[in-house]
Amino acid sequence: MSLKLKGELFVDFLHYPYPSKRNTVIANRGMVATSQPLAAQAGLDILKKGGNAVDAAIATAAALTVVEPTSNGIGGDAFALVWMRDELYGLNASGPSPKSFSKKALTERGLDQIPMHGVIPVTVPGAPSAWAALSKRFGKLPLSEVLAPAISYAEEGYPISVTLGHYWQSAYKKYKKNFTSEEFQHWFETFSIDGRMPEIGEVWNSPAHGDTLRKIAKTNGEAFYKGEVADKIDAFIRKHNGFLTKDDLESYEPEWVNPIKVHYKGYDVWEIPPNGQGIVAQMALNIYQHAESKWHDAETLHNQIEAMKLAYTDGKAFITETIDMPINVETLLSKTYGESRFAEISNTALEPKPFDIPKGGTVYLATADADGNMVSYIQSNYMGFGSGVVIPETGVALQNRGYDFSLDEAHPNFLKPGKRTFNTIIPGFLTKENEAVGPFGVMGGYMQPQGHFQVITSTVDFALNPQAALDMPRWQWIGEKRVEVEPHFPNYLVQALQRKGHDIRVAVDGGSFGRGQIIWRDQKTGVLYGGTEPRTDGAIAAW
Repeated sequence: MSLKLKGELFVDFLHYPYPSKRNTVIANRGMVATSQPLAAQAGLDILKKGGNAVDAAIATAAALTVVEPTSNGIGGDAFALVWMRDELYGLNASGPSPKSFSKKALTERGLDQIPMHGVIPVTVPGAPSAWAALSKRFGKLPLSEVLAPAISYAEEGYPISVTLGHYWQSAYKKYKKNFTSEEFQHWFETFSIDGRMPEIGEVWNSPAHGDTLRKIAKTNGEAFYKGEVADKIDAFIRKHNGFLTKDDLESYEPEWVNPIKVHYKGYDVWEIPPNGQGIVAQMALNIYQHAESKWHDAETLHNQIEAMKLAYTDGKAFITETIDMPINVETLLSKTYGESRFAEISNTALEPKPFDIPKGGTVYLATADADGNMVSYIQSNYMGFGSGVVIPETGVALQNRGYDFSLDEAHPNFLKPGKRTFNTIIPGFLTKENEAVGPFGVMGGYMQPQGHFQVITSTVDFALNPQAALDMPRWQWIGEKRVEVEPHFPNYLVQALQRKGHDIRVAVDGGSFGRGQIIWRDQKTGVLYGGTEPRTDGAIAAW
């Protein structure tokens, strides 16, 4: 398959109504696209040292734990899609709930719901295991060399960038007001400068973070799960009456999985199977592909929103670990499902209800190298800094994924010991006729499958190049009939959607509409085309 600037996947910028501050980046020896320039450069440095796309992805991911701690950390989860030697591989590095974490245990602590922050919702972190597993299976360079740029940033420091500073300061103010107990003390010690929140342009460092990365690199992750770092996590969580233990860490292994796909207008769109929510984007595409797409058309947008509503309603109702799902993946991606849900879409906005089951059924990064290998990778602590808990002497901020479990025993995502919860973070990958087009992703909580859907429809239906696809004004279904749109969303389309019964709200702040990256590869020439997110400090490092 050959990609052209004016052809199958790309539109002429001169005719594009939302001119970008950036053009699509074009290179042929390697590319790294992510939300922070220093992390992108870390990945490119590894490529230039002889590493492949996997090495570059690990280096970038580790660097992001340092240079974008507002979105991810060593104590978070990760997923990856790896195109290597003309085959796609999936890695699920999301951690399960602790073995002692249950509804009964919460009740014994006097709790009738799972707290959003603190030691209670902390689940097993998967990110360090992802780095080790990817390096062992596909990497060319030793993990110690791959993590060196991240260690350097942590120990020597770096100046805080604009978007990073904005989210850091917002979190600091909220935490200062609400986090007054001892379990949060080390968060303030770690993420402040001289006892105050850092300013944009100030140099911040975390030697303890660097020391933990060094231990992970030296032991291929063993120190985090079975060694000194695990001991410190165990001691702190026990002290504050949480659930996570060293035994939970020691028994954890990431899982290699078979990616799932849906066919959309000549392309295959790939995601990690549940417990991730990537299937929601595929379900929406499967529903929407029965509609006609017209450029900047209210009817097209209406059908897109309705398809996403239906898919997300079903996703929230059914997605958890595959073994606990009341309906299988094949059914949700079937032609019958897509057609039946599309038939429910009418001329006006609906309030969706879950599919009637047939009886008896973050930070994101993309990398590419000169050999055609490509990686779609995402990791997160969830809700910004995660739980608000930092383990002393480690720099490790822990995630709070346990908050997403249900305490309703009838719900598929009901809390059980050793179970992986519904997980929001999802990497995406696009192929055509069994050849790689490339990695894509849009981070941002429940916006992620909506971002995947909008990026793919912009790419396939409207032939937008990577940067143009990311620049498009976005919408986000919130619930019932409510839809939020970005401030620069065309007003005539807002009014037309309102006439169809949608409760359209123009967002004051565009920060909730996701942050994405794309790399497409021309199979005939090997040339790489990259787009990066205008809604953050996005950057592409190219060679």
